[in-house]
Formats: sequence, C-alpha cells, structure tokens
Amino acid sequence: MKKIALILTLPLAVSLVAVAAQKKDASKKSPESATSEQHVVLNPADLKWGDAPPGLPPGAKLAVLAGDPNKKGPFTVRLQTPAGYKVPPHTHPTTEHITVISGTFNIGTGDKFDEAAGKELGAGGYMVMPPGMKHYAWTPAEAIIQVHGIGPFVIKYVNPADDPRNAKK
Repeated sequence: MKKIALILTLPLAVSLVAVAAQKKDASKKSPESATSEQHVVLNPADLKWGDAPPGLPPGAKLAVLAGDPNKKGPFTVRLQTPAGYKVPPHTHPTTEHITVISGTFNIGTGDKFDEAAGKELGAGGYMVMPPGMKHYAWTPAEAIIQVHGIGPFVIKYVNPADDPRNAKK
C-alpha cells in the first residue's frame, strides 16, 4: 500500500516543483519581452507607468502590458489620461481596439474635432477602429483605456500642425 501511495504522490510532487520553478522564471520576464507562448499575469499595482510616446499629446501616461507597440507584432498597452485630454483627428495604418478600464472615453470619426458628433464610452466600453479611419478622442475626466493591436503602432494626424512631434521646442 505504501508503494502505491509513493507512486501516486511522487509525480504530483515533481509537478508542483516544476510549476513553482516555472512561475519563478516567468516572474523575471517583463511584459515587453513576453511572447504569445508565455503566461503574463499583472495586477494594477504591477504596471510600470511612464510618459506616453511623443506621438500623443503631452500629459498622458502609458504602461505596456504585453508586446512592444514600436515593433511588428501584437501589443497591449494602457493609457492613463488627465481630465480634459484631447487627441486631434488622426489615423492608424492598423486596426485599433480600445477598452475603457475606468472613467469615460469619448470617440468621434471624421477629419474635424466635433464633441457633439462623438460617442461616449464608460468603464467596460469597447470600440474597434479600422485602419485608415479618421478619428479623434477626448476624456472629460481622468480615464484609463486599454489599447491593443498589431504593431508597430503608428499615429498620423490629419492636420500636421496637430502632431505634438512637430511642436517647436
């Protein structure tokens, strides 16, 4: 009977050790280096926020959850915006998916910024924007949105004067 118990217990013990070792190794991986074959688990406290890239208006913070938005391949990021944040009309060459995590996010389509023509999305709201569609966005209060798509993430403003990368320094 002891032999049967040992035979049944040994594989379980080996499996637990292997899982623990794998978890320890996975915890060393940053979200940016994770591949589709790696398991990534992040809680809000784990996110590393930094300034949003220069292609977005100043004031927003960005956290990379998975992938690298600057490289070819899938990515997921979160964008934290301050109250009154606005992104002028622009396009992307790839599909953009947005999920509102907290706050209110407003989106409109067209080449003119028109809040009256926009749609409001609350926490849990989702939108998908096809490649090349002109759109703009704003947040009346602080908000956090999650953006995912296929990189590289490129933003092209309808009016080049609206592009923060063209601002005089």
